[in-house]
Amino acid sequence: MKNWKIFVGLAVIAIIIISILVINKKKLAQNTSGGIDLKYFVTVEKVQKKDLETKVSLTGTVYANNDVNILSETSGKVVAVYAKVGDYKPANSIIVQVDDELRKAALMSAEANYEKAKKDFERFQKLYQEKSINEGQLDQAKVGLAMAESQYIIAKRQYEDTKIKTPISGYITARNVDIGTMLQGAPQPTFVANVVDLSRVKVKINLSEIDAAIFKPGDQVKVITDVYPGVIFNGKIEYISNKADEAHTYPTEISIVNQTSHLLKAGMFARVELSSTKNKNVLVIPREALVGSVKNPQVYVVENNIAKLKNVVLGAESGIYVEVLSGLNVGELLVVNGQNNLEDNTKVEIIDK
Repeated sequence: MKNWKIFVGLAVIAIIIISILVINKKKLAQNTSGGIDLKYFVTVEKVQKKDLETKVSLTGTVYANNDVNILSETSGKVVAVYAKVGDYKPANSIIVQVDDELRKAALMSAEANYEKAKKDFERFQKLYQEKSINEGQLDQAKVGLAMAESQYIIAKRQYEDTKIKTPISGYITARNVDIGTMLQGAPQPTFVANVVDLSRVKVKINLSEIDAAIFKPGDQVKVITDVYPGVIFNGKIEYISNKADEAHTYPTEISIVNQTSHLLKAGMFARVELSSTKNKNVLVIPREALVGSVKNPQVYVVENNIAKLKNVVLGAESGIYVEVLSGLNVGELLVVNGQNNLEDNTKVEIIDK
């Protein structure tokens, strides 16, 4: 009997507490709707137009302007070597000499035959003009001259091929022959040396499809390297491929006039910094003002101390700014701080930054 009275008492107390809570909640709601002024503090910026600079920084690899493997066009024994790895050689410099004794003799013989054939043809021309020989005999002398000339050209070329030269000016980076080495000509020519031209170098990078549409051949760029900290190399875009690779990027080549004091070498890494102000006088906003998702970007603007949520369409980006293609007008007050606590039509109070 005593326990029953205790349970009844506890139930009555619980009902009283619940009733008080419900009454307080209703009073709070009435007070809120009846005039309690809930406001959020925000900072704003005026929407404005400015030049939007596109900046891109990409890492690429340095390549030589020309990189040539020199192959032997003749067979024979190497009798002299005139270059070692690391040497700089002007174009047409002899780097290897092959035994030329037999080819020199063949050239002398071919030259003599050519001179004789040339004199015979001149003599036959005079005889033909004097009607001492017929046209057939003149034609035969002409054919003899042509054959002698071709033999002379072949012999001269074979003799010149014994002097293996570099076709470009550059540094010797490899030399695979020494005195006494036997060389082979075509069809399996011997690799003699490698020469690279570093008077100009090129950096190869890959641009995204957006950047490939912004930049163009001829644009000036800056190139920096870890090898020479603080040194800026001026470069130029030589070409941007019209066809994307498998990664959907566009191969791009940057050319640089090499500096003797800070020589860029093939194989180095370099960072290319590209910038463009193609988007001039466009509507821009700070990136920090954006709310919503990437696919559905939104911003808050303040009208009569009320935060209004607006959908926007974005364009190009540059640093902390992003272009607005539609959704905003110049002069509107854009919320740039405090927007994460807002909802559409929330009362706000503007404070200075």
